[in-house]
Amino acid sequence: MATSVVMLSTFGTREDALRIGRVLVEERLAACVNLLGDVTSIYRWKDAVQEDPEVLCAFKTTRARLPALKARLVALHPYEVPEMIALPVAAGHAPYLAWLAASVSPKAARGARTRARPSPRRRPPAG
Repeated sequence: MATSVVMLSTFGTREDALRIGRVLVEERLAACVNLLGDVTSIYRWKDAVQEDPEVLCAFKTTRARLPALKARLVALHPYEVPEMIALPVAAGHAPYLAWLAASVSPKAARGARTRARPSPRRRPPAG
């Protein structure tokens, strides 16, 4: 069973997405939040077809932290019924997945700091 999860959610404004994303990372419920940019959503709401601009976000977490992430996202989200779709991560780069798990670990919050996420910009120059 996959232990890493990507939760997708949309927001009406970039400001809401940034604010809530930052809170969820600070609270160790998400290791990383990607704002994937502006999307147009077409959906049925209260028996009418709607079309609205939104910001799609991908929250990276673990299966163990998913219930807490969902509860906190519901509490913070401005929508009456926020989109929350969790997708299991079938495979990934092992060091990244280890960083993800350590970043949302409640134990890490009590003690040692989690090492910064590896960045492709920090690679040593080719030789």
